[in-house]
Amino acid sequence: MEIIEEELKRLGYDKWFHANTDPSKMAELEVARVISVHKDSYMISKGNNNVFAELAGKLSYDADTPIHLPTTGDWVYARFHDENSHAVIHDMLPRRTLLKRKTSGKDIEFQLIAANIDLAFVIQSLDANYNLRRLERYLVMINEGDITPVVLLSKCDLISEEEIEEKIDTIRKVMPPIDVLPFSNKTGRNIDTVQDYLTNGKTCCLLGSSGVGKTTLLNSILGSVTFETQPVREKDSKGRHTTSYRQLIQLASGAMIIDTPGMRELGNVAVDIGIDEAFSEIIELAEQCHFNNCTHTDEKNCAVLSAIERGALSESRLQNYMRMQKESSYNEMSYFEKRRKDKQFGKYCKAVMKQKKNKR
Repeated sequence: MEIIEEELKRLGYDKWFHANTDPSKMAELEVARVISVHKDSYMISKGNNNVFAELAGKLSYDADTPIHLPTTGDWVYARFHDENSHAVIHDMLPRRTLLKRKTSGKDIEFQLIAANIDLAFVIQSLDANYNLRRLERYLVMINEGDITPVVLLSKCDLISEEEIEEKIDTIRKVMPPIDVLPFSNKTGRNIDTVQDYLTNGKTCCLLGSSGVGKTTLLNSILGSVTFETQPVREKDSKGRHTTSYRQLIQLASGAMIIDTPGMRELGNVAVDIGIDEAFSEIIELAEQCHFNNCTHTDEKNCAVLSAIERGALSESRLQNYMRMQKESSYNEMSYFEKRRKDKQFGKYCKAVMKQKKNKR
């Protein structure tokens, strides 16, 4: 059993997970970690090798939403069969952290990205793909998951040192305190510094749009071209999806890293905590407003609007904050509340169209 414990430790099984393991389940089941998910099948490991696994019928039937099903990085209780050649997952251990995002479309559903992550690298490329507002949305999601973020600025060889420092200063002004590190897969700049974050027993993940260099960075860390990459379009620096699923990769340092597919849409589901942390300076300013229910639009003695006027806060950052607040509030509504709100909007649109028609 000690050998198995050591093998589990290499996968990140620490004192917290040990304390949250149910001893009664260990009589017939073993603890393993989900390495990857492929639709309805899983690859799991208890430290020595990866094993194909499927869900027990009861676990699959009882799952009301995707959050009740295993995702990459989860710890599970499994029964191994035929000399550990395959396994059946019967239950899940409690999660320490969870990354999730809203799925595409109007339905309020969400997709699990990864579980039990200690550190999240958010990669923004210093080309036409750079987007400060998108970075803010990633940080909201990470903060909501109670995960430590690090911003990595890829392709730093494309711009001057002065421009790099300007980008870093801008990020730190709107998102303090946070680690920001420029790097280049082409020249190798700061790749070693990125590796310093990858310490023994830690689980990290790579987040960012397609084409920012996530998979190339992973290859640089591994020291070999292990994973396929694709070029970005020259006209707009947009990339094509290379990583098609999430998988947990063990590194020589003892750390684990999860590469994630680029996200075409980055929505957030009821993320009040994450929003408050990502936009902490707006929250602090709002407390100084004259009215408790200030909307920060046209009220007198609004501390937020005053900050914009004197250049201490950008208007685009406030708009992004308000947009995410509105989105989060909408996502928290019940199904019937959403239907009522949509009907009211539909009636308003019809009234406007009727008014326009009568004027003709």
